[in-house]
Amino acid sequence: MRDDVHADPRPGASGARRWTGGGLGRPCALLVMVLASQLQGCLPIIAGGVVAGTYSATDRRSLGAQADDQVIGVKAGSQIGSELGDAAHVNVNAFNRKVLLTGEVPSQAAKDQAERIVNSIDTVTGVVNELSVSGASSFTSRSSDSFITSQVKARLVNQKDIYANVFKVITERGTVYLMGRVTQREGDYAANIAREVGGVLAVVKVFDYISEDELKQMNTQAAPS
Repeated sequence: MRDDVHADPRPGASGARRWTGGGLGRPCALLVMVLASQLQGCLPIIAGGVVAGTYSATDRRSLGAQADDQVIGVKAGSQIGSELGDAAHVNVNAFNRKVLLTGEVPSQAAKDQAERIVNSIDTVTGVVNELSVSGASSFTSRSSDSFITSQVKARLVNQKDIYANVFKVITERGTVYLMGRVTQREGDYAANIAREVGGVLAVVKVFDYISEDELKQMNTQAAPS
């Protein structure tokens, strides 16, 4: 059974780009304002174009990363749809500026093109390209995937040892992809939970790992004063 998948974070490496910073663009800044109004327990400080803030148990990304992920999803989805057309079924999931591509494309060239499109977005730090070169999945298959995703999320919610909301769950053709900023312990625990769900063929961990000390610091920041 498959396990971890990591994008190569080295500058210039195939399938990955490193974010070099810079000011927030207008779309990103607007999204930060929206996110700031919606997030609970996360108070941002915006000064000189830099976004700073605490973390919460429900989302361990910074506000800047959350805003960038929203912009990445919109840009990548729009450009891929425009260039590849209806022959491709591509799902774009961005988390902490890392992008997971799933779905089906008609050729290897289309798969490579989708990855190039995502890598052209300057805030993207890595791409995990899990696109399948095949015909589009059926309605039955997609319905089954949606059901599996709901079951995995429900089981994570029922666990007392982890925060379910720090995990992003995506299912494609029976394979469950798990994203999030988690410790090795949390990631392994969640993967084992997902493997127990009926219909799951494989579990792929696409995590940004943090240390237990980093987790303690985040929890301290998230705690009410």
